[in-house]
Amino acid sequence: MVAVTITKHELGSGGEYIAHVADSDAVGKLTWMEHNGVHYANHTLVPPVIGNRGVAARLVEAMVADARENDFRIRPVCSYVIAAFERHPEWADVQA
Repeated sequence: MVAVTITKHELGSGGEYIAHVADSDAVGKLTWMEHNGVHYANHTLVPPVIGNRGVAARLVEAMVADARENDFRIRPVCSYVIAAFERHPEWADVQA
């Protein structure tokens, strides 16, 4: 598996997790908006050039880890994040 580094950027009442892939200048993103302590995961984008490497999954995993560490809940809105939560019932503790 290619090395992926995830960074978090807060932007006003929301933000994004950005996936930096070791062998590419392309980045993947998971964007979110915050309201009343809930982070609404509203969009996941992974360009085809870095697709099929588990980048989107790593973005959601980073958000779940962040939620556990910083005590917030996640409301999946994006279809990919909804499906990821369905595949991982162990994430129910952070789902809003």
